[in-house]
Amino acid sequence: MTITKKNISKEVSKRISVPEKDGEALLNQFLSLVKKNSKNNVVVKLSKFGTFQRKSTPKRQGRNPKTGIIFDINSFKRLSFRPSFRLKKIIN
Repeated sequence: MTITKKNISKEVSKRISVPEKDGEALLNQFLSLVKKNSKNNVVVKLSKFGTFQRKSTPKRQGRNPKTGIIFDINSFKRLSFRPSFRLKKIIN
């Protein structure tokens, strides 16, 4: 089963007894805060859940497996999530 953003917003709205639009707005605001802060290289830490952090990947070489042509892959920024110890314990 796949949990989507829509499913999460419905569940949030149901649990806090607000309309679905408000639940969706709440989730969108949370996600935009995480995105905005990660762009500014701020670590977003949610107690007992995990940490969102912006990391950069190094420049590297790639290869097309079909043709064998080697090319450069530029470094880029990515958002990573590191789960907390409690979340890991629940999952495992």
